[in-house]
Amino acid sequence: MESGAFSQLLTLYTWFLLAAFIAFLLLIARFYGRFAGERTYYLLFLVPIILFGVEAVRQTRLRVVDDAVGALLAAVAGLVLIGLSALLVYRMTTGRTPREF
Repeated sequence: MESGAFSQLLTLYTWFLLAAFIAFLLLIARFYGRFAGERTYYLLFLVPIILFGVEAVRQTRLRVVDDAVGALLAAVAGLVLIGLSALLVYRMTTGRTPREF
């Protein structure tokens, strides 16, 4: 296997692992949203999965190390993921009154 094909394989394999992790976060947000009755915007977790996927496919197709559009896609996806994760943590940890047992 030549190094270009191996690099493409690793790029796509990494995307699948990242997509599984983000999908797990989506499921956590969906469960919490249904359980607590709060809005968690869980469907927006699909946006980083799609953006990272487009970036991975673009990187494997172009075989270019420095791709400004690919870097921009990854940066936007990362920022959206950070924002959604921070919102989820905020919704899950603050503003709750302790229960009496």
